[in-house]
Amino acid sequence: MNILALSGSLRAASINSAFCRAAARLASPPLQVEVFTGLNDLPLFNPDLETSPARAVLDFRRAVAQADAMIIASPEYAHGISGVMKNALDWLVSFEGTVGKPIALINTSPRAQHGYQALREVLLTMSTRIIPEASITLPLLGACTTEEDMLATPEISQTIRNALAALVKALSRPAASGPNFPLQ
Repeated sequence: MNILALSGSLRAASINSAFCRAAARLASPPLQVEVFTGLNDLPLFNPDLETSPARAVLDFRRAVAQADAMIIASPEYAHGISGVMKNALDWLVSFEGTVGKPIALINTSPRAQHGYQALREVLLTMSTRIIPEASITLPLLGACTTEEDMLATPEISQTIRNALAALVKALSRPAASGPNFPLQ
C-alpha cells in the first residue's frame, strides 16, 4: 500500500514535515509512506492553466493518483489553512484522482482546531474520504518537535503506528456508499 504524505509547511523545522518523515520511517509492510517534497514547486493556482498545467502540477497529480491514500499534516495560520496547502489542494479540486481518496488528517497541535476544521471541510468538499480512526491530533509543540524526538518518544511513536495501522485497516475494507464515508 502506497501512502503519500503531505506537509502544509515549507519551514525547515516544520513539526508537520517532521511528522510526515517520522510516519514514513515507522511504516512497516505492507505500508510504504512517501513524503512529497514538491509543494514549493507548484505555481499559484490559476484556473486558466488547468488545460495545460506546469510540470510540477502534473508530477503532483501523478503522485496523488498513484497513492492508495494520503496523510495530510498542515499547520494553522491565522485560524486557517496554510497558503501552501490551500494552493496544493486547489490544483487537485478538478482532478478526478482525489475523488474518494482515503485521507488520514493529522493535527500536530491541539490548539489548531480552526485550521484543522477548515482543512477537513475543504477535503470533504473535494469528495475525499477522511478516515476518522487514522486522523489524529498530537500534542507535539514544546518538547517533541523533531522527527528524532517523535521516534524516540514511545507514546508519540506508538500513536503514529496506531494511526498507520488504522489507515491500513481502512484500506483493507471496501469504502461505504460514497467518497465522504465514514464521517465523524
